[in-house]
Amino acid sequence: MEEKNEIKGIAIPKAVFSERRQEIWKSNQLDKLGEALAKAQGEMKGAKKSSVNPFFKSNYADLHTVIESSFPFLSKYGLSVIQGNDSDEKSFYVTTMLLHNSGQWIKSKLKMPITKADAQGVGATITYARRFALSAMVGIAQYDDDGESITNHK
Repeated sequence: MEEKNEIKGIAIPKAVFSERRQEIWKSNQLDKLGEALAKAQGEMKGAKKSSVNPFFKSNYADLHTVIESSFPFLSKYGLSVIQGNDSDEKSFYVTTMLLHNSGQWIKSKLKMPITKADAQGVGATITYARRFALSAMVGIAQYDDDGESITNHK
């Protein structure tokens, strides 16, 4: 029988639990980073959905838009972002670190499957992962500026 750890009533296989907890994911203190991030988030308006996905016939905020919508506010309060990647046979991992000029930091690692094993597929996977991870790390959402997403088309 597989050994499990329990966190808040959720059984997690021991192998997964120990693998995810081997890396340090934050600095010992987060007070200055947290204060700076709260100020930056108070000024961020979100990322406009200005790119078109013809396959799903929808709009989305691309990586460049997420960066433009967040970096000026992060920088203003001494915050910066570093993103790097790693891979195994089936997946890519993007690690996102949010750093504060005090030396405080937090990081997150996002696993994304590679659906197409060529340069285009790998590039798309990395770009998606960077956009998702950055948006989550800094708390930025995508928005429609024209209300199209709530319009009832008949």
